[in-house]
Amino acid sequence: MNRRPTFDDLVDDETTGAEREQLRHVHDLLVRAGPPPELPPELEAGPNLQMTMARRRQRAKKRGMLLLAAALVAVLVFIGGYAAGNGQKGSRGANPVTTLNLKGTTIAPNAKASLEVWHPRDGNWPMTLSVVGLAQLPSRRYYEVYVVRGGKILGSCGVFRVNQTRNPVVVTLNAPYPLQKGDSWVVTRQGSGGSEPGETVLKPVTA
Repeated sequence: MNRRPTFDDLVDDETTGAEREQLRHVHDLLVRAGPPPELPPELEAGPNLQMTMARRRQRAKKRGMLLLAAALVAVLVFIGGYAAGNGQKGSRGANPVTTLNLKGTTIAPNAKASLEVWHPRDGNWPMTLSVVGLAQLPSRRYYEVYVVRGGKILGSCGVFRVNQTRNPVVVTLNAPYPLQKGDSWVVTRQGSGGSEPGETVLKPVTA
């Protein structure tokens, strides 16, 4: 029968004083703690093929869940953008209140445009102008759209620039005025010295 070694068996007589007492205290703590638990057979033998495959399946499952979550986020972003876009269009109304065709004057004989006036919202009348054939203006000069009532200019609906003449230019405008039946629009360019309303380059097409 094996005898458990005592403290005196482990520490020689040359160790004395405080050092011996510290070692005795550590020895007593180790004796009370007892031996460490034995490893399970599967851990003692090390990882096997089954454990490795299980870890791989867990990693693959986690990766699949992350990819699924990313795909769901992308779908939600797309749906949100689509709904927002349709909501913005719906706020203007499915169809414009009126559509006005414009033709170029002698200043811009090749120009033509289409102006769509949408349903008002909060006192504003949003408009979309599609224009082609206007010349590019010098820096700091621009075209301006005016609403006309009774043959006189009522007010500006916005300004825009043209960087090329062949492709249509589409701009969003706004009329912050209470529009009436019979109102019309013209497009002008700044006159000499930047005078307003300037020279008319587009006017309504008459029947």
